[in-house]
Amino acid sequence: MIFLKTDEEIELMYAANQLVGKTLGELAKVIKPGVDTLQLNNLADTFIRDHGAVPAFLGYEGFPKSICASVNENVVHGIPSEKVILKEGDIISIDIGTVLNGFVGDSAYTFPVGEVSEETKRLLRTTKESLYAGIEQAKVGNRVGDVSNAVQYYCEKRRYSVVRELVGHGCGRKMHEEPEVPNYGRKGNGALLKSGMCICIEPMINQGQKEVIFESDKWTVRTRDRKLSAHFEHCVAIRPGGARILSSFDYVEAVIGKDF
Repeated sequence: MIFLKTDEEIELMYAANQLVGKTLGELAKVIKPGVDTLQLNNLADTFIRDHGAVPAFLGYEGFPKSICASVNENVVHGIPSEKVILKEGDIISIDIGTVLNGFVGDSAYTFPVGEVSEETKRLLRTTKESLYAGIEQAKVGNRVGDVSNAVQYYCEKRRYSVVRELVGHGCGRKMHEEPEVPNYGRKGNGALLKSGMCICIEPMINQGQKEVIFESDKWTVRTRDRKLSAHFEHCVAIRPGGARILSSFDYVEAVIGKDF
């Protein structure tokens, strides 16, 4: 079932999502070579709790940490660890969820670590730009397939591949609600977008082939060919005048800039 949110509920979701953005901004200040991903997890956990929320991911279906930290070929759901130490030229996708006043915030950003190659920068730019291409189609009267197709077309035109096994989703009182929001599909297909729907659009885009492997830890998903993967996510509300972005990259970009 798809739950339509009231204006008041959307404001509560905005607050939860803004806290995710602020948390990503705090991590942006410390992401550098030599930092391990458990340090990032602990910083995020403390920041979220200090602001009156709880991490949405911790314990979700058994997930053991408060954020997902996925480095290089890891697409999503990387488990933070003191053994995963960032190096110059890496990229790291940080996915964060919060629960604040009964509603979930959910957003992700892929960070360069130190100086990265021009080829890596292009992957990051394309993935981030494809997110906004999808958001442009997230409007009343369109369908989920219009969003999905916009992401797919933008990335494949630039010779990147789109992960099939993992998708975006509805969001609200629960982190994963209907409808599913794939990053590939046909225009005019899928659920009809109505005012009050809140969805998370999250392109997961590979530098090489689209195929992925689910690792033995039962969480981490990596590219089969071990080439890089990038992931950006916004939570948006469908409104009569177009999508309202509830999450924010402003706090990250105030630290690292808008471009890569």
